Amino acid sequence: MSKITEKAMIKRGLSKKLAEKVASFYTLEELKKADVKELEKKFGKDLNKILKAVGREIELEKVKAKAKEIKKVKKKKAEKKETPPKKKKVSVREKIINIINKRNEYLPSNIIDEFVEKIEENNLTDKIDILVEKAIEEYNRHLMEPLEACGMVAAQSIGEPGTQMTMRTFHYAGVAEINVTLGLPRLIEIVDARKDPSTPIMTVYLEGAYRVNREKAMEIANKIEVTRLINIAEIETDISNMKIIIKPSLKSMERKNIEMDDLLKALKKLNKVEIKKGKNEIEIFPEKENENYRELRRLSEEVKNIKIKGIDGIKRAIIRKEGDEHVIYTEGSNFEKVLEIEGVDKTRTVTNDIHAIYQVLGIEAARNAIINEAYSTLQEQGLNVDIRHIMLVADLMTANGSIRPIGRQGVSGEKGSVIARAAFEITVDHLLSAARKGEVDELKGVAENVIVGQPIKLGTGSVELAINIKKFSKKVKK
Repeated sequence: MSKITEKAMIKRGLSKKLAEKVASFYTLEELKKADVKELEKKFGKDLNKILKAVGREIELEKVKAKAKEIKKVKKKKAEKKETPPKKKKVSVREKIINIINKRNEYLPSNIIDEFVEKIEENNLTDKIDILVEKAIEEYNRHLMEPLEACGMVAAQSIGEPGTQMTMRTFHYAGVAEINVTLGLPRLIEIVDARKDPSTPIMTVYLEGAYRVNREKAMEIANKIEVTRLINIAEIETDISNMKIIIKPSLKSMERKNIEMDDLLKALKKLNKVEIKKGKNEIEIFPEKENENYRELRRLSEEVKNIKIKGIDGIKRAIIRKEGDEHVIYTEGSNFEKVLEIEGVDKTRTVTNDIHAIYQVLGIEAARNAIINEAYSTLQEQGLNVDIRHIMLVADLMTANGSIRPIGRQGVSGEKGSVIARAAFEITVDHLLSAARKGEVDELKGVAENVIVGQPIKLGTGSVELAINIKKFSKKVKK
């Protein structure tokens, strides 16, 4: 027993008997660190006095609060056990999923979503079983057979209507200024994964006030469309005084929302020239060292084509009203820069430049763009090709994370079969290269088996079945 601890506890207001009891178990330092539950076991009702003496009354309050919470939780659990659980209302989606699971079948999530919407819309909850059964039946009927030559079927399904397509360009959206390649040339562009489409276009959707207000939409169109000096000013070449005179059209400048400072800022980019600003005109002189007719002509052409405003690559922007909103159609494309402009709806704006979509939004967006572009090109010609064939082509083009063309530079050139590669293009080169490397052809595909003259290992050709005719004939006679 520590006499120091006993005296300290008496000084702090404990009775001599209690102080002696405390000192028999703990020193003062040990008492400050001891566990509250352990102290409660040893000192019972006197715990409160002891904790106050060593300045630990806050801890006691925390312990009491915890004990109350535990009691409450226990009470709630007991109440829950007493009251029977309420039956949950099963949603339409849950009912459909339960039916599918019971039948050990499968339906894609988009079909289930459509089902839920239609059942709730038409109040058909009492006929869910029949509808789901029909849907499963239809879905299974449309599934591909095992070992079907899906690649060949897809190629045939796209190639056959492709031969019927007319080679033409179309005046887009009823506006004579914008042409867009359609038909077979466009389909070839998509399949060849060309970096630059022959007629790049964009459909720019707007948001907020820009969507409904034509003047606001015009502001964005002016920001997008490239405006060159020749579009807003008259440019003359004064040979006698060796100068170029620029006479800006104030109406054109006002319409395009351009000020005189913008002109001067753009002209400052010219090298080896002297610029003088007059009242209603700007004069440009070449440096005295370069003061000759040829230099003046070159400078005149450069001045005409100098860019004042807009995004590179976009030659023209036209506004059309569609329903309640204004939409901008552009000749030329610069997907990345257009999406940076305030007021442009980034979720709906599209371009027909698949590589630009790949660079800005990634490979999944590029895959969707290939599907949409190819499908809409065929639909526009009145050719109904199942979208799943186009999806297969798009998957093949984007499977390795980049856009590959269907050709000898891409998918066909990377085939594992030597004979299939040779059958496509540059036959001799492929055969020589394969011979040099010592490649082996396992004849697993369609083209190589057709060339060799043996059954293709797909569909019925994938099954090897032998029948003993003698035994079979005996059974038939019986």
